[in-house]
Amino acid sequence: MKIDLQALEDAAKELYIRALKVLPPDIKGGFERLSASETGSTAQRILATMVTNIQVAEDTGNLLCQDTGLPIYNVTIGRGVEVDGALLKQALRRGCERATREHPLRSSIVHPLTRKNEQTSCGRLVPVIHIDFSDTADLLEIEMIPKGSGSENNSFLKMAVPAEGTDAIKTFVIDCVLGAGGKTCPPTIVGVGLGGTSDLAVLLAKRAATRPLGTVCDDPDGAALEAQLSAAVNELGVGPQGLGGDSTAFAVHIELAATHITMNPIAVNMQCHSARRARASFTPGGVTYGF
Repeated sequence: MKIDLQALEDAAKELYIRALKVLPPDIKGGFERLSASETGSTAQRILATMVTNIQVAEDTGNLLCQDTGLPIYNVTIGRGVEVDGALLKQALRRGCERATREHPLRSSIVHPLTRKNEQTSCGRLVPVIHIDFSDTADLLEIEMIPKGSGSENNSFLKMAVPAEGTDAIKTFVIDCVLGAGGKTCPPTIVGVGLGGTSDLAVLLAKRAATRPLGTVCDDPDGAALEAQLSAAVNELGVGPQGLGGDSTAFAVHIELAATHITMNPIAVNMQCHSARRARASFTPGGVTYGF
């Protein structure tokens, strides 16, 4: 299956706009679950306001949040798919620029030193593009995630001592959630990356934070720790927007990798309550959109 580059560009543009305007169904379901279990009256009102904001945004075609985020495109290429990798990256960048200029969207991307804004949501090495491969034949998928600064600013890394064991992981995650407080616009998805190298742990934490609600770590020990931390985080009392309550996080997600015998990297990356993402699937039958 050969991929049309213009279709890729068009999809990159459409995905950015869709992700900013329509919240995935699993996140809406997460709000329903938290609202049903929340015992604090203030927290209940805040959750209700968040749900109303989501509905108004979708009904009126407005953005879910004023922060258009840092654009991330995750591309998975199946076996039998023909596409030039360099041209694919160029097409994604053009689509990102078009979404910003033609929609239009606020550009939030600046040079790290001069703070110059090109007004394209693009810059040096931005959009962030990750490319992976799968065994699925005749399928190319693009996941678009606009990662807001409120959540991204609450990113943490600890090179733990292996002898500290699982307790070090639990303590670090809890301390990160408490330190972030309301700055991440909770309820959050707390992504935890374990193992690998320092950079891989951070990448895994981002992957965990942006994973759909209801999914579980595919490692049994990781899945058990997810459940323990999810319960523990919602006993901290941070609550929606940091104003108290039971609903600090939708979930804690964990992704892990093997690591060296003398180290145990732990990374935390958080996603805010407006956990936005959109997906396009390219098959021989055409392009379909979803989450």
